[in-house]
Amino acid sequence: MSTPARTYALFISDLHLQASHPRTAEAFFRFLAEHAAKAERLYLLGDIFEYWAGDDDLAEPFHQQVINAIRAVSAAGTRVYWLAGNRDFLVGPGFAEAAGLSLLEEPHLIETAGRRIALVHGDAQCTADLKYMAFRAQVRDRAWQQQFLGMSLAQRKAIIAGLREGSREAQAGKSYEIMDVTPDAVEAVFAQTGADVIVHGHTHRPAVHEVGGKLRYVLPDWELDAEPQRGGWIELASDGTLTCHCLT
Repeated sequence: MSTPARTYALFISDLHLQASHPRTAEAFFRFLAEHAAKAERLYLLGDIFEYWAGDDDLAEPFHQQVINAIRAVSAAGTRVYWLAGNRDFLVGPGFAEAAGLSLLEEPHLIETAGRRIALVHGDAQCTADLKYMAFRAQVRDRAWQQQFLGMSLAQRKAIIAGLREGSREAQAGKSYEIMDVTPDAVEAVFAQTGADVIVHGHTHRPAVHEVGGKLRYVLPDWELDAEPQRGGWIELASDGTLTCHCLT
């Protein structure tokens, strides 16, 4: 009888963790204890939090709960990596140190068992959404971030609340096609990295797409506090096998 391949890495994204969604948070904590703690690596591919206003918010009780849960996995021997999403791109070295993880730039390339896997959050590939791309360029600018982080935490949270409301209104008037990744942007990631697989989140449309003989895996978002309930992750085994897992 052959020995099952061990778990080399797990990929998750788009949990949108917040204190007002306790069931989603508990599902994440169970995932960490039951699955991530047994893997060699865990990759958090963006929008793990509903929003992140800055590393001076580390002491908030819910944030501490999340940080402690991630750090427990890291302390047990799993290497944990964080790639920023469009809602938590202000996570910085303070958070990384507290949670025991490493920050990554995108695209990030993994090479194992003959596979080359490119990791991105996915928002940078939604190039048909011109308004969002302009906004993304603004808020990812280092000077803008320094100015924003120079405000009080209360000011930042108020601004973020307004931006979130504006984002919901803007999305209501956009087509699914505009808010999805574009073929040209996907091909650019393949060309830049030389990967044969891309794993990303952001779009909340879990699927496996074949792109010219290559594969694009899309992660699900997590929501256990409303219907329909959903969530899941992708597992990379030591032999290079990729498997999608669903919570429900």
